[in-house]
Amino acid sequence: MSDASASQPAKRVVVAAPRGYCAGVDRAVVTVQRALAVYGAPVYVRKQIVHNRHVVETLEQEGAVFVDELSEVPSGSLVIFSAHGVSPAVRAEAVERGLRTIDATCPLVTKVHHEARRFAKQGVPIVLIGHAGHEEVEGTTGEAPDDITLVQTPDDVDELDIDPGAPLAWLTQTTLSVDETRETVERLHERFPRLIDPPSDDICYATQNRQGAVKQIAGHSDLVIVVGSRNSSNSVRLVEVALENGARRAERVDNAGEIDPAWLEDVTTIGITSGASVPERLVDGVLERLAELGYPRADEERLVEESLSFALPPELRACRAGGPGRRTRSPLAPRAVGPVADAPGAEDRPTAPSEPAVTRA
Repeated sequence: MSDASASQPAKRVVVAAPRGYCAGVDRAVVTVQRALAVYGAPVYVRKQIVHNRHVVETLEQEGAVFVDELSEVPSGSLVIFSAHGVSPAVRAEAVERGLRTIDATCPLVTKVHHEARRFAKQGVPIVLIGHAGHEEVEGTTGEAPDDITLVQTPDDVDELDIDPGAPLAWLTQTTLSVDETRETVERLHERFPRLIDPPSDDICYATQNRQGAVKQIAGHSDLVIVVGSRNSSNSVRLVEVALENGARRAERVDNAGEIDPAWLEDVTTIGITSGASVPERLVDGVLERLAELGYPRADEERLVEESLSFALPPELRACRAGGPGRRTRSPLAPRAVGPVADAPGAEDRPTAPSEPAVTRA
């Protein structure tokens, strides 16, 4: 071994955990697959079921048809509402057009909708922290359009035309940066002394855990690669969180084919994570590509264990193993991250691959 090679630090790949699929995404994806198995194709889905290109393309191959508006769905057809939720106006339109519906809205988003309705019923104006144009924001705003004002950045707080002495409630989009939201809420408290906090944190557990996990690896990563689609708010936030917490560079990719070998110049340690709508097979693809480029088997650094699982929509809960809703294993299946014994339908969920391409720390 030459002196030059001996002096070079050993290359390393570190995979953050938790990463990838959250309970709400798993529920939404399985909802589409189960509906296809029970009712047959086509099954229409309003908007992308989750914000991941690979997931959407795979479900399209299985018979799902994604539409932007309900006007594109033939009368009497079955339509699924995406994990991001819809407004009451969309639900009313579905009834008016005679559409059969299944609601795959994440239960944590539904909780925010309930809070919006409760504050509006009490006559309290609401500030919603979120991103304009995001489906979740549109759905939440639709619950109380006359009472909700959107705030996108901390600086927007100074522009609010609301009486500082009056009661004011705040809610958030569930997939935002925890740190950015905290700054906005602090500014709101400074300007509105009668500000009312929601009964519980609206930033979902998966968003917080994935951001915490990437903070844990960012400080000792020369490069952090985030697997996720560009329209995934939580994936975009992970890039920002990595940079804010010590990563020399951070890049987002949809899949391994988007990795630029030039990023790896003088890079010893690579951190890997993925957004909450990303199937684990895409992370495996990234690890395989890095192996081709000379990097070793990955080590996993786990922040916390996750075991939460949500029941399927009631229309699909009766479809048990061996029944009419029995599915073959899907390429979108997430790896098992913990027990789901108390989850309805858990017994016929896809099982995890037997051998991950990661060494668990």
